[in-house]
Amino acid sequence: MRPEIAVLDIQGQYRVYTQFHRAASAQHTVVLVNGSLATTASFAQTVRNLHPQLNVVLYDQPYAGKSKPHNRHERLISKETEAHILLELIEHFQADHVLSFSWGGACTLLALAYQPQRVSRAIIGSFSPVINGPMRDYLERGSLHLSACDRPRVGNLVNETIGKHLPSLVKRFNYRHVSSLDSHEYAQMHFHIEQVIGHDLPRALERARNIAIPVLFVNGERDEYTTAEDARQFARHVRRSQFSVISNAGHFLDMEHKAACDDTRRAMLDFLEPATGRWQCEWGMAEHRALAG
Repeated sequence: MRPEIAVLDIQGQYRVYTQFHRAASAQHTVVLVNGSLATTASFAQTVRNLHPQLNVVLYDQPYAGKSKPHNRHERLISKETEAHILLELIEHFQADHVLSFSWGGACTLLALAYQPQRVSRAIIGSFSPVINGPMRDYLERGSLHLSACDRPRVGNLVNETIGKHLPSLVKRFNYRHVSSLDSHEYAQMHFHIEQVIGHDLPRALERARNIAIPVLFVNGERDEYTTAEDARQFARHVRRSQFSVISNAGHFLDMEHKAACDDTRRAMLDFLEPATGRWQCEWGMAEHRALAG
């Protein structure tokens, strides 16, 4: 079934492209939050993992994907603003679950700190409260290439670092996508990196102490950028933290191979919909579109 498409007005400031994958028998709705430089296409496998057990909402940030034509890109958007956009979407779709990937975890934690009444559970995938050595190197090199608008080097950097465990076909899609973005998208990512390297992450973690709902942190065993060990430090900040490690998986979890897809799907549904977590994932690599972190 085709998703329901809408472009929503967010407080008269932004227009946001959304997809609503409705399931007649689903009792819960989850909003998926992209990583940086990513679009709704990046969540194709995740939608297959969660639907039709759940209604699934996808959206593009105002500066990205199919939201781009509807916005003027006159100013950069902070993670705090992204958090408020997410809160608006939670209300609009009456969502009770949230799932984020990679740097989408930053705005998701900020949104959850406002304690939205509808949301009862959240999953934070491939995110860490620590900027370790490999991640700092990735961010610093990324900042340099983004500020120079060096598209080939940005595309190669993603595939050589956080995307190193992706299949070759997905890497080709990933390079094509990341190296063809508009200059304002590079400026947006550069802005976020400078915030993170500076002071933004500690502030977000302090705010995360307000989160009262259960939160599952999912990380890949082979991910050296947002490690499972580092992710466990979220227990210091989020009171009801739970943790899951996907064996033989890197940063991109369910996109890397079928076993990782099965394990990721099981971890997500066991947490969000315990009765359905035993289902196997449909591995459709030919339709994958990768994404930056």
